[in-house]
Amino acid sequence: MDTIKGITTFGSIILSNLCRYLFLSINILAIDLSYAVESIDNEVNSYINESIAIKGQSIVRSDNNMPTFVGRKICANCHQKQSADWKDSHHDLAMQEANEVTVLGNFHNKKYKYNDITTRFYKKNNKFYVNTEGLDGKLKDYEIKYTFGVAPLQQYLIEFPDGRLQALSIVWDARAEEKGGQRWMHLYPDEKIDHKDPLHWTGVYQNWNVMCSECHSTNVVKNYSQESNTYNTLWSEIDVSCEACHGAGSKHIVWARQDSNEKKRDPGKGLLISLDERKNVTWTINKDTGNARRSIAKKSNVEVEMCARCHSRRSVISENYVHGKPLLDTHIPSVLSQGLYHVDGQILDEVYVYGSFLQSKMHAEGVTCSDCHDPHALKTKTDGEGVCYKCHLASKYTSTDHHRHKVSSTGSNCLECHMPSKTFMVIDERRDHSIRIPRPDLTMKLGVPNACNNCHIDRSAHWASEAIQKWYGAIKEGYQKFAHALYEARQGGEGVDRQLIEILKDRSVPDIVRATAIDELQAYLSPALLDVVRSALQDEDPLVRVEALNILDAVPHQLRLTLAFDLLSDPVRAVRITAARILAPVPEDQLEENQIHVIKKVINEYISSQMLNSDRPENNVNLGLLYTQLGQLDEAERYYRHAIKLQSGYTPAYINLADLYRRQKKDNQIEPILREGIKHASDKAALNHSLGLLYVRQKQLGKSLGYFKRAVELNANNPRFVYVYAVALNSAGKNTEAISLLEGAHARHRNDTDILFSLILFNRDKGNQQDALRYAKIYLELLPHDGKIKSIVRELSRSH
Repeated sequence: MDTIKGITTFGSIILSNLCRYLFLSINILAIDLSYAVESIDNEVNSYINESIAIKGQSIVRSDNNMPTFVGRKICANCHQKQSADWKDSHHDLAMQEANEVTVLGNFHNKKYKYNDITTRFYKKNNKFYVNTEGLDGKLKDYEIKYTFGVAPLQQYLIEFPDGRLQALSIVWDARAEEKGGQRWMHLYPDEKIDHKDPLHWTGVYQNWNVMCSECHSTNVVKNYSQESNTYNTLWSEIDVSCEACHGAGSKHIVWARQDSNEKKRDPGKGLLISLDERKNVTWTINKDTGNARRSIAKKSNVEVEMCARCHSRRSVISENYVHGKPLLDTHIPSVLSQGLYHVDGQILDEVYVYGSFLQSKMHAEGVTCSDCHDPHALKTKTDGEGVCYKCHLASKYTSTDHHRHKVSSTGSNCLECHMPSKTFMVIDERRDHSIRIPRPDLTMKLGVPNACNNCHIDRSAHWASEAIQKWYGAIKEGYQKFAHALYEARQGGEGVDRQLIEILKDRSVPDIVRATAIDELQAYLSPALLDVVRSALQDEDPLVRVEALNILDAVPHQLRLTLAFDLLSDPVRAVRITAARILAPVPEDQLEENQIHVIKKVINEYISSQMLNSDRPENNVNLGLLYTQLGQLDEAERYYRHAIKLQSGYTPAYINLADLYRRQKKDNQIEPILREGIKHASDKAALNHSLGLLYVRQKQLGKSLGYFKRAVELNANNPRFVYVYAVALNSAGKNTEAISLLEGAHARHRNDTDILFSLILFNRDKGNQQDALRYAKIYLELLPHDGKIKSIVRELSRSH
């Protein structure tokens, strides 16, 4: 029975739109600490060793001499300008208690119809309410507890007795009426989301505690109890305040009270993070090139990584975020995965800027977020494209010789051409921060979008490409040079492994692209690639090391041990726990005593990372898989069951629970759990496939064929489903039908060696020697050292 991994990254689940609109383009710069010495009153003293009380309770993280959170009110005593800039920013208004001032929506008995359900918004006793479809599908009244964001739309949070805050999917369009706003709308207007759907507002993917609390409030402690399936989530401040970005401030306050001599002893000023990468930095424009260079080379990514904590598509692996420490100590950002990004790295899904910006030449040249964005007001430092002319010579780039469009037209605007936007949440436009040149030629070749045809929707990409060549000559490749390799990798083209290796080895390529390359190499792993993997495991970039470790899922236990063991002591948590996951299946009788001790220690760290998000079905499946590998099968079953409890339609939980029963020889429990999954789950293809495998084991081949066929009908793009169905057909004596099915699959998945191997054998057995030889030669192009296929080729060549 196939097993399916739980998926912890936001990039690989159906992500809620809950958190998609607040942080449009933000950076935090170091606060100005050159203020005059002034007395700090008793109010400040009271905050030095205390945390902020919320709902009558205090947040206490630890007693290990770490500073505590003091609150914006204290910061503002000395940092009045920064506080004034921050006031009414998107950070300030990230989340607020619902009242007459904060609620923007029309609650004057307004109705909105969606999916045959009429929702009513109204007020009662100066409170805001909604009457809408609840968890059981019935209409019910709910009080609006908090507002969530302000522009371009505002959502509303409803509090449940178990501590959950759920975000309504019917939201208020806060734009002006003349721009189409001042209306209620649904975030999924083209779908029919009902109470059974995982995207329903009562579900886990619209849950504030799970999805958004870390980035929309300050010093959040989730406090989820798996035993009771409840929350007691606390925060220091309801919005994104000073210490969300600068870290807990109590030691900074102590520093500020000292005399000048004492202050000199602490150049860090009592702060956890020194956002000073731009200190004494200037950008000087070269009049010949029209571009600027940084006066001092950037030596760290502290500022960008601090912003990336929230401005990235990522998974959380630790709640103990420490400002200034590597991002991958607490979060694992997604690579440029299929479904998140186009093959050229342009945004496809909502990915929150960081992954895009890392691809840019701006990042490579040392630009940080605060070069363009005011760190407190959160707006760009100059309106519109004016921000570009801080580093690019205006006389050159505003010229029609450069942009070839009418002055002041959309086509003359830097942002529209180099940072095109994509709309999420129906009305929220987000700009692509990979900052690239338009490539309509890649639209023709690879199917990616291009900025030219965003405006010229009535013209073809071929027309746009010819215009560019006419204006500028041969099309320049630009800074992002990896599109063809990623395209071929996902299409199964020839020589893909070589192209991916070239990307991985090229240090001028952005590290996130190199990490993506080794992620894509998983489909092409062979003994010849092991040296490449070994080198990647020692790479300077921790994300590359993480992805190199993930490849080892496909290698034997002893080889895993040889390659991954040293990374259990990696200084970065994400690397350590990935190594632990990879080594968990290695039997103890293959380990030395010291190895057992080290592996167990880091496995505990991995378990802690998953337990942090044990309110998500994905993490419970990850824990179920781990405990299965460790032989603790009762624990594995408990986590699979909890995943189903959290989301009744979560397919991987059913698949892996059924596989667990197979291991335990509890075949009588497999069919009921798979049929329960088919009843509730959205991915019915995988469940039908698993039922087919069950009947094969029960030697009911005829019965299995119907389920295998159904799986392929539901998902013909899954090569595994097609391969297994074809093998079953061949075993049932339907050789011709099996070959035809595999030929179609091979056309779509040219590098799938299971499909190729079956085509070789099935054609050979049918007497189609020429076809068998042709497929064998294709196979050897992919795996030239496969001795078994070489032998078959010799046999077929002799007979042919």
